[in-house]
Amino acid sequence: MSDVTVVPAERRVFVDKQSPKAYKALLAAAEAARSVAAEAGLDRRLVELVNLRVSQINGCAYCLNVHTRAALREGETTQRLGVLPAWRDTELFTARERAALALAEATTDPSDAAAQQAAYMLARDALTEEEISAAIWVAIAINSFNRVSIMSKHPVRPTPGV
Repeated sequence: MSDVTVVPAERRVFVDKQSPKAYKALLAAAEAARSVAAEAGLDRRLVELVNLRVSQINGCAYCLNVHTRAALREGETTQRLGVLPAWRDTELFTARERAALALAEATTDPSDAAAQQAAYMLARDALTEEEISAAIWVAIAINSFNRVSIMSKHPVRPTPGV
């Protein structure tokens, strides 16, 4: 039996609404990360794969909802989205995508030094330095948004027709 008292979702503070100045700065940082990614040559589909993989690891339902829809709008397939948690076990992802996904995972859990080293080795073979930096910045940005949504308990509501 746990001694933890659960705060109901309706009593959570939406930190983005409570502190709009900080949230606006986070939005600006995310926009800068997307811009850096585009300038480095990472297409929006790859950015959305990174957003989704990080959100899967963190268990952020709100961001998973938002970025699944964004990935589909960018032309991503349901097959690839369905197997994304097991991307290493498929041949559906390119070397560049695999490198970016490995970096995203290493950024999300930086305590695993072996995984971080393996991610860098993979990235060095498949990505430029600009692409490596951009992929890491995208992962940093979505990790931040995951924490905002998880701590705020942003709701995911049914979307008609989806």
